[in-house]
Amino acid sequence: MNPGLSMVLKKQWIVFFLVLILHQLTQAVELTFELADNARECFFEDIQKNTSVVLEFQVVTGGKYDVDVSIEAPTKEVIYRQVKSQFDSHQFVTLMSGTYIVCFSNEFSTYSHKVVYMDFQVGDEPQLPGIQDHVTVMTQMESSTQEVHKSLNSIIDYQTHHRLREAQGRKRAEDLNERVMWWSSIEFVVVLLASTLQVYIVKNFFASRTNDRSYAPLR
Repeated sequence: MNPGLSMVLKKQWIVFFLVLILHQLTQAVELTFELADNARECFFEDIQKNTSVVLEFQVVTGGKYDVDVSIEAPTKEVIYRQVKSQFDSHQFVTLMSGTYIVCFSNEFSTYSHKVVYMDFQVGDEPQLPGIQDHVTVMTQMESSTQEVHKSLNSIIDYQTHHRLREAQGRKRAEDLNERVMWWSSIEFVVVLLASTLQVYIVKNFFASRTNDRSYAPLR
């Protein structure tokens, strides 16, 4: 193999793994947590003014797959609210610096807990190292790296939503299977009791007919 071509391939692999590492670091803003019944969970984040913020959430399992969501500004002003929502995405730009609060509430439910997925992104996604320092046009390799970076973003988002849909579908199937099992058990008990009752009634019917017969005494 040509040494120059081999060096280019090695650089491409290094850049590719660097992109993967950066994506693993950016996934830290995503989390899945359990929200107990009649409970409220809040998350706090210090954000600077004029910063783009994106909140995305989805109820994975539990109850009717709904939850109350709100975002509060540092002045306690509610800038976003959803009531009994299954999923949503909201983007806004902060008007002031301070602590912003994101709250998830399940206080309307008294018996079912929820599993909630949340993705809270603060600021724009950082570019690859060295891209912002460019004063000239990027090379073809650097442009390709940027395209790979954007494609990996799309792939990771797709995989995340696919895993959420898979988990939600699996939970629904498990709940349906459990309901079918309990309903079948109840039907079995009802049929068994009905059969036992029928046997008891028929047995008593013939026993009463035998006891009602009268015989004349022999002389």
